Amino acid sequence: MNALAVVVTVSDRSAAGDREDASGPVAVEALRAAGYACGDAVVVPDGADSVASALRAAIDSGASLVVTTGGTGVAPRDQTPEGSALVIEREVPGIAEELRRLGAAEKPGGMLSRGLAGVAGGTLIVNLPGSPRAVASGIPVVLSVATHVIEQLAGGDHA
Repeated sequence: MNALAVVVTVSDRSAAGDREDASGPVAVEALRAAGYACGDAVVVPDGADSVASALRAAIDSGASLVVTTGGTGVAPRDQTPEGSALVIEREVPGIAEELRRLGAAEKPGGMLSRGLAGVAGGTLIVNLPGSPRAVASGIPVVLSVATHVIEQLAGGDHA
């Protein structure tokens, strides 16, 4: 797999340099291990507009897969799903549902994630929660379907 993947960490504190990004590198490492070309995580502040801008930039760069981490909860600044909804053309709710099911099985707070998954043009976009543990358990879910989705978006036949 030589497809390009982009990781976007959504965090006011990490964007301001007040806290190291702990979750983005977990996603980057897993994507690289799966064969994706993936640079270091892009860190943006919370907010729908900054998320939408980062997603559009990733799509414009040719990314086939964009994984966000952070901003999926219920705090006032958690607006990753709202920013993603500005870019996603078609939702793929089964991915987000599986991520919530898995997260809730590991920790009750997992059911509070409002993350979305969907496609925009030829790009799969998936929102993951911001904890490194949630990213580590969620990335295998994303990888289990990403290749198939990317092939389908490129016009491939159902396997």
